[in-house]
Amino acid sequence: MKQFRCLLFCLSTAIIFARATELPALFQERLKSVAAVEFIVEMEIDRRLASVVGTVIDDNGTIILPSGPIQPSVAPSQLKDFKIYRPNSAEAFHAVYLGQDALTGWHFVRAEEKLRGQFVPITRYRARRGDPDLGEKMWGIGLRNKEEEFAPYLMAAHVGIVQNLPQRTAIAGSDLAAPGLPVFTMEGEFAGLALNSFGQNFLMFSRHQRSEPIMLVNVEESSAFLLADEVLPCLQRVPQNVNGRPIAWCGVYGLQSMEPDVARFLQLENQSGVVVSDIAEGSPAGKAGLRERDIVLAIDGHPLPRLKPDRIIAGYFGREILRRRPGDTLALTVLRGNERIEIRVTLEDEPKLVREAERKYFDQLGFAVREFLYDDSIENRVRPVESTGLIVHFVKPNSPAASAGLQPGDWVREIDGQEINAYATAVAQLAGIGADRSRKEFVLLVSRGGETSVLRVQLN
Repeated sequence: MKQFRCLLFCLSTAIIFARATELPALFQERLKSVAAVEFIVEMEIDRRLASVVGTVIDDNGTIILPSGPIQPSVAPSQLKDFKIYRPNSAEAFHAVYLGQDALTGWHFVRAEEKLRGQFVPITRYRARRGDPDLGEKMWGIGLRNKEEEFAPYLMAAHVGIVQNLPQRTAIAGSDLAAPGLPVFTMEGEFAGLALNSFGQNFLMFSRHQRSEPIMLVNVEESSAFLLADEVLPCLQRVPQNVNGRPIAWCGVYGLQSMEPDVARFLQLENQSGVVVSDIAEGSPAGKAGLRERDIVLAIDGHPLPRLKPDRIIAGYFGREILRRRPGDTLALTVLRGNERIEIRVTLEDEPKLVREAERKYFDQLGFAVREFLYDDSIENRVRPVESTGLIVHFVKPNSPAASAGLQPGDWVREIDGQEINAYATAVAQLAGIGADRSRKEFVLLVSRGGETSVLRVQLN
């Protein structure tokens, strides 16, 4: 028995040593699957340089980037001059922005042809299927900044927990990869993709505000990664256009998980469900007969999964819609009162998004506006067919608009007492005001948080 234990110890030691000696070679090879991407974001009054890291997914040089660095309100036309860098290199290659996928949130870019042969797509490697073992050691890649020529470095950590969030996600004991970069097993299998800013949080206490700690999030490294089984099926979701169209839309808003007391009262303790609180007028859900306070229990005959915490189920429902396409039919099993009914919803293309909205900046006035969208009517609780006006998109600091108290998100309903009935007409009116050098002031009727006020903008 003693000899057997000694043999087992020696064998385990040999395996660990072999993995340790192979890891540097694996690391160098896997670096061919990652890149740094630099681009310009053109704002109303400046140009901002942004940098993010991403993973190569195919032989066409397609790279996926995490959603965090690009705000949802940024229009594709504001994203300029994409460049790609290999690790340990200052040489820049051109790239084209392909768009964002609504389901995953990933942004897709494609490298110029002469760079593609230097990459190895992540799909070339064997994938780790199923959940990793608790305590299993994983490793990943981080990249330094441009000043250090995106020097790569290795991180490693042990898996602490695997959860549905709602996607199957592993969380390690410490950071193990930069968000958007791959995670591997010690054998070099592709294990998953690091998530945005899920790593350790750090508290910083101010000398003057000891009772109000400031939360700092490590945005360069993460301890959580989406498992390969979740990542691989989504790699084919390369956008057909820069706006990511088509996007499936149901028109249900404000979904909430069932409260435990409600579940017990309805004898649904072992059943997940989402409570419908808002249904957009004229939406697919409204046309199909879905009502507020309905409880959705199943999709296409499949009961909603039990997820913890309970609030995650709303995200699961939203993802199930985005997996589909406009024109698809969604069969919902709904509890209404004490009756279970079946409702079939024919999905449509989602109304125009903020990033697609027409917008205009008026430098003399100090603010930018965009057209009023369907989602704005939901937020302001007005009927879409009756809603008009402009939404303030940006306010220049220390400008006449800022001095008057105008804020981004304000709903402008009148200009100088004239109701706004069309975006183009209102833009022309504001342009005329800005061009009139003799103009002393103009007046805006603005709604904010359900309250309406009059703002006087002093020009001179």
